[in-house]
Amino acid sequence: MLLLKAFHISMVVSWFAGLFYLPRLFVNHAMVEDRATQAQLTLMEGKLYRFVTPIGALAVVSGLWLWFGYGFEGGWLYLKVALVAGLIAYHFYCGHLLKVFSSGQNVRSHVWFRFFNEVPVLVLFAVVFLVVLKPF
Repeated sequence: MLLLKAFHISMVVSWFAGLFYLPRLFVNHAMVEDRATQAQLTLMEGKLYRFVTPIGALAVVSGLWLWFGYGFEGGWLYLKVALVAGLIAYHFYCGHLLKVFSSGQNVRSHVWFRFFNEVPVLVLFAVVFLVVLKPF
């Protein structure tokens, strides 16, 4: 089980790296007007999204395996699962935003994306505190 736990942590860290960087690319994309730069950012965003999606799936599957393998329980776990479900929704919303940018239909400002970029940071803090402290 320790090998599975190490794998899970590695997948979570990798998934979060993508979730931190992809919205940052959206910030830059929302700021530029040059077509060539927009095309380059669209390419980068698409490659990153396709790379981190299976990593996110492996993080979720290994987390479920740990949950059912160890039999964790407590209110903290249900809040963690809810936060992870929100993070999955965030991930798929990033995929939607990628399609919006690639079709040239983005109407949101770079400022909006700067705030959007902070969501995974807040979720990460909350999940780490829940897992480590198990407050309830």
